[in-house]
Amino acid sequence: MDRIRIRGGNALNGTIPISGAKNAALPLMIASLLTDDTLTLENVPHLADVEQLIRILGNHGVDYTVSGKRLAYDPASGRTIHFTARTIVDTTAPYELVSKMRASFWVIGPLLARCHKARVSLPGGCAIGTRPVDLFIEGLRALGATIDIENGYVVAEARGGLVGNRYVFPKVSVGATHVMLMAASLARGETVIENAAREPEIVDLADCLNAMGARISGAGTSTITIQGVSALSGARHRVLPDRIETGTYAIAVAMAGGDVTLAGTRSDLLATALESLRHAGATIEDVPNGIRVRREGGGIGAVDVATDPFPGFPTDLQAQFMALMTKADGVSHITETIFENRFMHVQELARLGARISLAGQVARIEGVPRLAGAPVMATDLRASVSLVIAGLAAEGETTVSRVYHLDRGFERLEEKLGACGAEVERISG
Repeated sequence: MDRIRIRGGNALNGTIPISGAKNAALPLMIASLLTDDTLTLENVPHLADVEQLIRILGNHGVDYTVSGKRLAYDPASGRTIHFTARTIVDTTAPYELVSKMRASFWVIGPLLARCHKARVSLPGGCAIGTRPVDLFIEGLRALGATIDIENGYVVAEARGGLVGNRYVFPKVSVGATHVMLMAASLARGETVIENAAREPEIVDLADCLNAMGARISGAGTSTITIQGVSALSGARHRVLPDRIETGTYAIAVAMAGGDVTLAGTRSDLLATALESLRHAGATIEDVPNGIRVRREGGGIGAVDVATDPFPGFPTDLQAQFMALMTKADGVSHITETIFENRFMHVQELARLGARISLAGQVARIEGVPRLAGAPVMATDLRASVSLVIAGLAAEGETTVSRVYHLDRGFERLEEKLGACGAEVERISG
């Protein structure tokens, strides 16, 4: 099993290319089920989750090809992949596939919209929370689907097709908003979704669906209107930059010090998180085709944050920001409002010398003057990279095990950090 070894103490200087967003690529790939034409996606990242979803879509009959010759591949660029679902060969998403990646449950929306039926395994629990699917089910029921739970499967049917309706989400859900956008695109009549998620990935999906012939307005606001159409066509769409990867490397620069340009990304995708970093002592400015992040001299300031749906502070940057706060001057507090079990990295950070106490969903971090390298273990995707960030500033050597979590969402992390002066290497076996 691979591990990541970090020797701390080096400042980061140079350029880090930002990959396409995993959280945008996955729903965009699933949208290929909505049409029998080819959907071409540019800037698709090389990630374990993407490869797993390709296998899952293949189970439903989606063919794919990758543009370009392997020898000419530029590792700083995302792939261009062509997805074609000419014929849906199976409307069942089995447990052995869905259990490996929760986002695969989202196929229920396009399968129901195009084939009028779907049988999708319940995804089960998750390391960072239960993440129930009741919001998905109630939303699809509002569009006229009949849904039952049978032997661990969600069995959905819409004889005659889905019908537009008004639906108010009782709580904001990014995944359920994705599913409703896809399902309502082929529903008869108008659908209005209220209390919809506002994340940039929602806008990216809506833009792609509109390019395919959908009629969606209001994406990026809490009210989205979809005028259903009878069929969607193929399209070509570029996956937006990964705002979580952007924030992660910005936090890494604030932690280690230095001067790094994050290329191919945009500050508007994570304005709240960048503002918190400025308060912590980082200098951040827009530059042509990216963002420049610096911390040259001066300490790290203690900053309180609370996670919140977009445009608030992203829950997917909470662990990374906590790693930064372990070396802040003073005491900071981080409140997690999205997931009930997203503090599992606390005990691993403590192994490096961090002083963190928990009271419910609030973490109190007392900054320390030094961290010391140690063996640590990743517990989930974002927790894994928080340990890498801590290791960049720890004295001595830090080894992070279970990095298969890391590979789900960060492309070539050791290469990107290494090019900027970090001593980071992958150890196989």
